[in-house]
Amino acid sequence: MYKTTTGATLAILLALGAPAFAQTVPSAPPRAEANTPANAIQPDQFRASKMLGSTVYDAQNQNIGSVKDIVLDRDGRVAAVVLDVGSFLGMGGKYVAVRLSEIKTGNNRLTLDMTKQQLQQAQAYQLEERNTGAGTTTGPATGGHLGSGR
Repeated sequence: MYKTTTGATLAILLALGAPAFAQTVPSAPPRAEANTPANAIQPDQFRASKMLGSTVYDAQNQNIGSVKDIVLDRDGRVAAVVLDVGSFLGMGGKYVAVRLSEIKTGNNRLTLDMTKQQLQQAQAYQLEERNTGAGTTTGPATGGHLGSGR
C-alpha cells in the first residue's frame, strides 16, 4: 500500500504541475548600464554649468573663492575642481585645485572645509601647460576649442 500511495501522490503532483511547488525567485528589475545616463538628473548629481563661477564658502560661511574650472581626465571623471582664490576683480589671486569629494553641496551653495588662508598657502594650479598646450587642445572633429562654440 505504501508504494501505491507514493505513486498516487506523485501522479497528483505531476498533474497539478510540479512548477507550482517549486521555489520561485522574483526577477530583478533591469539595471541601467554604468555608462548609460538616466533620462533625468539624479539627486546625487549636479550640473557643471551651475558649479562654474559659483562662490565657495568655508565652514564659517565666509567667501573663500569661486569655481574657475572643472578638469576631467580621459575617462570623463573629475580630476580636479579649480578654485580662484584671493583675487579681487580678477587680479592678484591664484588657482588652487581640490578634489570634488572635498566640496560639499547643500543649502544651494558650495562649502569647503578649508579656510581662505589655507587655500592661499596651497600650491598654485596651472590650468594651461606651457610646454605641451594641454588644456587648450584643438579638437579634430570641429577644429575649435572646447567651449568656444566653434
